[in-house]
Formats: sequence, C-alpha cells, structure tokens
Amino acid sequence: MGAFVAGLSGWTLDAFDFFLVVLSLTAIGREFGQDVKHMTLALTATLALRPVGAFFFGGIADRFGRRLPMMVNLCLFAVVELATGFAHGFVQFLVVRAVFGVVMGGQWGVGVSLAMEKVPARYRGVLSGLLQQGYAIGFLLAAGAYFWIEPKYGWRALFYLGSVPALAAAGFVAWKVRESEVWRQNHQSSFAGLGRALAGHWKLFLYFTVFMMAMHMSSHGTQDLYPTFLEKDWGIAGRQKAALTAVSMLGAILGGLSIGWISDRIGRRWAMIGALLGAIAVIPLWAFAHTLPLLVLGAVLMQFCVQGAWGVVPAHVAELSPDSVRGTLPGLGNQVGVLLSSVVVYLEAALARGRSYAVAMSMTAGVVFCLAVVMTFVGRERRATQFGRLE
Repeated sequence: MGAFVAGLSGWTLDAFDFFLVVLSLTAIGREFGQDVKHMTLALTATLALRPVGAFFFGGIADRFGRRLPMMVNLCLFAVVELATGFAHGFVQFLVVRAVFGVVMGGQWGVGVSLAMEKVPARYRGVLSGLLQQGYAIGFLLAAGAYFWIEPKYGWRALFYLGSVPALAAAGFVAWKVRESEVWRQNHQSSFAGLGRALAGHWKLFLYFTVFMMAMHMSSHGTQDLYPTFLEKDWGIAGRQKAALTAVSMLGAILGGLSIGWISDRIGRRWAMIGALLGAIAVIPLWAFAHTLPLLVLGAVLMQFCVQGAWGVVPAHVAELSPDSVRGTLPGLGNQVGVLLSSVVVYLEAALARGRSYAVAMSMTAGVVFCLAVVMTFVGRERRATQFGRLE
C-alpha cells in the first residue's frame, strides 16, 4: 500500500502545481504584462518538455528500480516550486515551467509502474481510478489554496507552499516504500538492453502515443481554460471561480472510482468508450448552460465522464506493457502524447478570439472526444493480466 500512496502523492503534487498556474493564469499575466494567449505558452512549455522527463526517469526506473527516481523526482519538484515563486519576468517564468515539465513527465510513468505492479490484479481498475484522480485531488488542493491564500498573499505564496509536501513525500518513499518484486525479476541489466527492448516494442509505443494524445486533448481541452471561461463568459472570478472548479473535481474523483470499478467487470476499453460517449452528450450543458445551477451540473458531469475514462488509463497501459520496460514505455508514450496534444490549449484560446470561450471549448471537445473513442476502440486489452509473465 505504501507504493500506491507514493504514486498517488506524486501525481497529486504534480497536478497541484500545474493547476496553480491554470488558476493564477490571468493574475500572473497581469504582473508580467502578458495576455491570456501568451500566458498559455507556459502551459504548453510544461506539456512539451514532459517526454524528456519520462525518458530520463523511466530509463532509470527500468534499470535501477522504481524507488530511486521517484525520490529524486520529488526533491526536484520542491526546488522547481520555489523557483516558480521567485520568477521575476515572463521569460524566466517560462524557463522554470519548462523545467517543471521534465519533473512532471518523470513522475507519472514511474509512479504508475510501481503502484500497478504492487496492487492486487482484481482491484487494479478501481485503484487505477483512484491513482489517476490524484490529478483531480491536486486540482482540488490547488483550488483550495487559491481560494484561501491568493487573495491575501498573492500567487507567489502558492508555489512556496507546494515545496513542503514534496519533501515530505520524498521522505515517505525512502522510509516506507519497498522495491517492486516484478522489477527485481525482470529488470534491465544495461541501458543498451533497455534501448533494444524499447525498439522491439515500437508498434506498441506508437499506439500509446496516439492514444494518450487523444486522452490528453480530452482532459486539457476541458480543464485548462475552464477557469478562464468562467471569468470571461460568466464574470466569475477569484474565490467563486476556485470554488466552482473545486466542485467539478468532485465529479472527476467519483468518475475515476466508478468507471475504474466498472472496468474491472466489463473491460478497460468498453468502460472508457462509455465514459467518452457520455462526455460528448454532456457538451451542450457544460458549455451553454443558461443558469448557474446548470453550469455547475454540466461541469460535474463533464469531469465525471472525462476523468472517469482517464481513471482506467494507468491500469490499461500498465497491463499492455512488457514487464522489462514498464517504467519507460507507458510513461514515454504518455508524455510524447502530451507533446503532440500541447497545442490544444493554445488553439482553444486562439479560437476564442472573436467568439465566446463556450463555442471554442465545445468545438474542441467534440473533435477530441471522437478521436479518443476511435483510439480506444482500435486498441487491445489485457485486463487483470498477471505481471511477471508478459513479454
């Protein structure tokens, strides 16, 4: 259970930082004299550098074990948090956010491989749903911090705060987490061997890349500019914006657990496809609600569906991955998918020029959800496979 808690904590912290930037986007932009479109370059820089982290930390995880790269990653996270808070210009801020992309990219693949290799196979779907909802929990924590701290102390204090739990999580990994037995039995003896193993599974890597690109477009396309949509289209700002965002993340957590549990029974692919079709059906309510209660309901239902589908992903890609490259292959495919999807927020902001954010977001969501359904359908599945037997 320690390994699962470690993976959940790392992903929660990464999401906490990422969404601090999302929620503070307009405030940071005002201080640096940048509009929303240019500020989204900070989000793009983070997303685009994540493949570097996945390759670096994933390679170490497959060669030397899962614990070491996780501890190093969490310590670097604390350093980057402080550097973000101390940034004094837009270019400096962009550079720090790019470095954070490397750190964030290294966390997901290592955390997923360690956690999924240790949890019971029959509960892998529901625990995968909980693990992935570290993303939503991080969003909730970011919204809470923004609600209580930003109005009084400003956006910089939010990032100073984030360094403390990261160091605590690194200490927890060192003290409580044991190495994966699956890794001990199947680890790579050299980086050359790791390279050959990765090259031998290039078709699976390509599938992971396009599949994860579609999934990331679904997530970032419905979350990253949602606070800006509330502010620009609805005039909801400050604490109200943070509170509504937090409510939507409760739907995400429930969706991750529910769809993950369903995937243990009907299969990973059909559970994800059902959730994505539900997201398509919710678009009109989510983007074009005419009253505040309907707006809240649309936000909750959208994140229930989108993050419900995402909740199945850690278990699904871990089960499809060979044991000897599980630290690298899912994480690298995931983060290259992020790289390809990183333009979605910028394009969404560009579409909103001359039209409402509601129109821009609904157009984007409809396209990316359909792509995600197709990529999920054409893939394979190995639900509840026993690790240590798949190569």
